[in-house]
Amino acid sequence: MTYALLKGMRVVEGAAFIAGPSCGLYLAQMGAEVIRFDNIGGGPDFRRWPLARNGASLYWEGLNKGKKSVAIDMSSPQGRELAVALAAAPGEDGGLFVTNFPVDGFLSYAALSARRADLICLRVMGWADGTTAVDYTVNAAIGLPQMTGPTDDPRPVNHVLPAWDLLTGAYAAFALMAADRARRINGAGQEIRLPLSDVAATTLSHLGQVAEVLESGADRPRMGNDLFGAFGRDFATLDGRIIVVAITPRQWRDLVSLLGLDDPIKAIEMELGVSFAADEGLRFNHRARLFPLFEAAFAQLDTTSLKGQFDARGVCWSPYRSLSDAVADSPGQFRGNPVFEELRQPSGLTYPAAGPAATLAGLPRDHLEPAPRLGEHTDEVLHALLGLGDGEIARLHDQGVIAGPHSGGEE
Repeated sequence: MTYALLKGMRVVEGAAFIAGPSCGLYLAQMGAEVIRFDNIGGGPDFRRWPLARNGASLYWEGLNKGKKSVAIDMSSPQGRELAVALAAAPGEDGGLFVTNFPVDGFLSYAALSARRADLICLRVMGWADGTTAVDYTVNAAIGLPQMTGPTDDPRPVNHVLPAWDLLTGAYAAFALMAADRARRINGAGQEIRLPLSDVAATTLSHLGQVAEVLESGADRPRMGNDLFGAFGRDFATLDGRIIVVAITPRQWRDLVSLLGLDDPIKAIEMELGVSFAADEGLRFNHRARLFPLFEAAFAQLDTTSLKGQFDARGVCWSPYRSLSDAVADSPGQFRGNPVFEELRQPSGLTYPAAGPAATLAGLPRDHLEPAPRLGEHTDEVLHALLGLGDGEIARLHDQGVIAGPHSGGEE
């Protein structure tokens, strides 16, 4: 038994950027056959940054590991017909299509289901009405950049992590599996529309932030680096800066004890008539009284001495690092982590590439497959999935409708 839990399942992906391709990536890394089609020469994300020094997209390589690649001229009627045929190809374990193409058009659900009635189409969208949006514009529209950043600067602060794209990709994989399970019971296909905006809105609702605004009548104010509702912040040490978080009573007691702050903390508790160990919210409410004590204590200590004490007692903390430092100096997180494997990619580079984040306890990990060269599997897929013969495939190459890795499919 291996990690190929979805072996036999076939998913066709016609999507660019993060949400759709990450959905396909997660499915591929659990054993599904994921066939991606792109325009000849590459779609809008084929050269997306970050780039290797030779111009290859490390972004595209990372999101398309283990997939098969078909290159089609989708500006031509024949190319669009091939895309529809791939999405709706027959087979008991097929008929699963992930896309971020518009609701209307040649890849509409009406066009696809006319070819295969039980087809399941997972359609990633920006806004639910079809209006264009990306992670960063959705984030601006729901107010998170107004909550983020220093307290003395009113400018919005955009974040660098495309959180809604990533959550949408993971939710898309879940929703596709749920729809496939239902189809196995009732035989029915369906279109699932998954807008980034709805993932963002429902997430804030699940976290209580929508109810918070409705109940309070006001937005949550900026708090700099303070952790909302609990004790947590960055602190300067003799040799750097760390983040410390104390959520549970034990985390709080151990942190206070290790820093020798029991007596001054007890004095504040007696003055206020509270117990900080009993209620994390009280630590947040009275952080203006607490933080100076911790700032003074940390300023006398170095990170090396803190590490041994904190790790021994299970204090929740971390030094601040750059990504390059984390990759080079964090054994078990990147290098040496069984989640990663040294992989030679189409860019010609060999580097640690990530496999499934989930660990199936007791099972060996499968070797990772690199991203394909653009159009690498065009002939193979058209023959195996659509039943096209060598002559027909050669004719489509001659007409420029399809391309392989050596015939214009890769620049």
